[in-house]
Amino acid sequence: MAAVFLVTLYEYSPLFYISVVSLCFVVTAAMVLGWFGFDVPVILRSSDETESNLPTPEKQMVQVTNPFALEMGSGAASVTDGASVRPCCLEPCVLSCFWGCEVSALQGALQAHMRGPRLRTPRHFQEALHLRYQHCQSFCISSEDSEERHTQIPADRRITDFGPLPRERYPLVAVLTLAEPEARNTYNLVASVTVIHVPDDKYSLSARLLFQYLLTSQGNMYELKPLFMSADTGGASGPPDSEQSTTPSEPTEEARRVEQSPVLEEEGEHWSEGTGRDCVVCQNAAVNRVLLPCRHACVCDGCVSHFQHCPICRAFVLESFTLTQGPAADQLLHTEPVNDIQ
Repeated sequence: MAAVFLVTLYEYSPLFYISVVSLCFVVTAAMVLGWFGFDVPVILRSSDETESNLPTPEKQMVQVTNPFALEMGSGAASVTDGASVRPCCLEPCVLSCFWGCEVSALQGALQAHMRGPRLRTPRHFQEALHLRYQHCQSFCISSEDSEERHTQIPADRRITDFGPLPRERYPLVAVLTLAEPEARNTYNLVASVTVIHVPDDKYSLSARLLFQYLLTSQGNMYELKPLFMSADTGGASGPPDSEQSTTPSEPTEEARRVEQSPVLEEEGEHWSEGTGRDCVVCQNAAVNRVLLPCRHACVCDGCVSHFQHCPICRAFVLESFTLTQGPAADQLLHTEPVNDIQ
């Protein structure tokens, strides 16, 4: 009897017919959008959809002690007036500043480290660069010395710029190497190479760090990259604008992952000692996960498995790794270093 009533209603009621067709359309659209990976409105999602999502793969990292640290100093910087840098090292080091270093020369030196004799001393770097730089200046840095060092091209060289874009020379390359032979045998990292942009008469972009590389005693090279953090969770470390480099090429690809966080840049501070770094999703647990490849540190262990897209930038999440507590000198290195330079 009920079936006869429904059939009769279906045949003689246009409203019932339209409702059935609309419901079938909505269900079909929701299924198609879900299959192709589009964001489906919450009202159309299944209650157990989050449980069916595959967990985000975890990147394998290795924690090491980095004896080198270098950042830009205070005050204005230019090619004619020089630039100030602030090293802070755990061991006595030598800071070598190469002005106007050719891009190809630096690439060749890094290749020489990976394929031949290791670059452990300032003399090794000078020989590997084959004097293809315009000026070199060295400083002796004592243990945990954080004073600024000012480096400048001599005025009699009359160098005011490094040519038009795209450039064949880096304005400044700062190299930190361990001064004592005993320390070179203690640390796996033997040198730190920092490429710095310094404004000149033809390119007035403000001074900043372009790239930072760490060289190991095994002949590997890692690129030091910053974390991104929400401004509401205790500060941010933005990427160097130099990732769109003014030079023709970059020495490496994704060699090192999110190993220089805002916490690592602040002396003596531990990640666990920061305040206000709460998960942007649950606002309850502390942030302890970094999403890749966008490098946003914004979620906790409990929330990372519920997202396929970063809650900050909506980029698709391929991998993640866990932030560990430790001294400011301890950093996380990707276990698959780059072996070739582009």
